[in-house]
Amino acid sequence: MSEVIRAALVQTNWTGDKESMIKAHEEYARQAAEEGAKAVCFQELFYGPYFCQVQDPRYHEYAEPVPGPTTERFQALAAELGLVMVLPMYEQEQPGMLYNTAAVVDADGSYLGKYRKTHIPQVKGFYEKFYFRPGNLGYPVFDTAVGRVGVYICYDRHFPEGWRALGLNGAQLVFNPSATSRGLSSYLWKLEQPAAAVANEYFVGTVNRVGVEELGDDDFYGTSYFADPRGAFVGEPGDANEPELVVRDLDLGLLAEVRDRWAFYRDRRPDAYGDLTAP
Repeated sequence: MSEVIRAALVQTNWTGDKESMIKAHEEYARQAAEEGAKAVCFQELFYGPYFCQVQDPRYHEYAEPVPGPTTERFQALAAELGLVMVLPMYEQEQPGMLYNTAAVVDADGSYLGKYRKTHIPQVKGFYEKFYFRPGNLGYPVFDTAVGRVGVYICYDRHFPEGWRALGLNGAQLVFNPSATSRGLSSYLWKLEQPAAAVANEYFVGTVNRVGVEELGDDDFYGTSYFADPRGAFVGEPGDANEPELVVRDLDLGLLAEVRDRWAFYRDRRPDAYGDLTAP
């Protein structure tokens, strides 16, 4: 049976300060609702620049509690618009304990919980270990007004284990907010997330920034998209250079169709995988 939900992804550029970024995303959320979307995901660390291009403690000032002031601001907007929201932010649990986090808010404005980025890179232009502790909340899946939603953040996408954990936890739609640059990862961008959607039999919505920011010369290449559980793009990916609100209809009926055809969950052999988790 067909059950179609309309969902949105926001890819945009850095406006220069936190408040203007928040206001821009409030407008994107309103536009998404006007276009009939019932869920929206913003990009990684959505209200700031991608400051991990440098190692500078002054960017710790972007961290805040989650839930906290920005979460609460968007909870009110979610309730007003009837919109499920995924809000990727810089979280301070307490001084010195900082995470790359995404809050999930339901369509009635209720705070459902958060996911903390599990895999933290430390390579040129992506100095994330300077800013974040590894996530420690596992792979939660949230019951929302549009179904069961999970989150996996940017560099996480290179690790199949988390994708599978989200599937085992019942995800129907997994959002992957990111900040990734053209020279480094573009050859993987249209490969990994559709492959994860196929292997785990759910929808994936993946978001990337656009443009060159003030802290480096990395060119964030947008191209945000949804992949269905057959690995196909849902419509065309977003623009490679310009801000865009990507709105697509997702037929959740495909989940049962694909899972009836390919019994990947039935045929798993966890008894044979012990060596994969050995130190």
